[in-house]
Amino acid sequence: MNRTRAEAYLKIGDVARKVGVSASVIRSWESLGLTRPLRTASKYRLYTAEDLKLLKRARFLRRVRGLNAAAIVQLLRREGKALPAAEGNAGAIGAHLRQLRARRKLSLAQVAQEIGISVGFLSALERSQMSGSVGTLRKLARFYKTNILDFFDANGTSSRRVRPPDRKVLTAGAGVQMELLAWGNTVMEPHLFRIASQAGSGESYSHEGEEFIYVLRGDLEIALDGKQYLLKPGDSFYFESATPHRWKNPGRGETCVLWVNTPPTF
Repeated sequence: MNRTRAEAYLKIGDVARKVGVSASVIRSWESLGLTRPLRTASKYRLYTAEDLKLLKRARFLRRVRGLNAAAIVQLLRREGKALPAAEGNAGAIGAHLRQLRARRKLSLAQVAQEIGISVGFLSALERSQMSGSVGTLRKLARFYKTNILDFFDANGTSSRRVRPPDRKVLTAGAGVQMELLAWGNTVMEPHLFRIASQAGSGESYSHEGEEFIYVLRGDLEIALDGKQYLLKPGDSFYFESATPHRWKNPGRGETCVLWVNTPPTF
């Protein structure tokens, strides 16, 4: 790339200042496919004026409408402003689901009936055309006798400290982003959940184990054992995972929750 052409691009630090978000936020949006900057031979990211415009729109949706990263990307794609999904997290999940079904020599109809979803929806999941809710992904993991951590590509051991850009991220349905905080040979499954307004788990689900929730920001409504609980910032909540439960963000802004499951396999 010659000097004249390079000067037409912006580096990530310049973009972060102009957009008004941190460089780590921009990298997290990139990991979800919002932008695909050019790379120099030295691996530096280079952004165009169109990238800058798109990122400013994303910042508006985040601050004014309270959408999380996954919801922002989905909205901008529906508007035709963001790039279509690339092979990555969603593609890995779809391929993994196809592989699990093929190993057991099951048809789409057989699996869909067991899980309680339509054949068309399961087919779309396997082809990475749609993302499943937390409830659906956990039901699939339970049916295949595997672990939802497999959907994160969380192989190996993590260091004691995991920095935000290094977290494993899973989009679980519209408006729900799960960030894995530790992985490897753990006895807990700790996440940071980012839940957009009115987004949630979908249908009720259950599995073995115990769960602990601590609300960092926003509101969380959880239905458990025939009762509704409205959790506010600073509230904590504990329950046994075998009890069918569902949850959603009833507020207008993003809800951020520390969510710990144990054990991580179910």
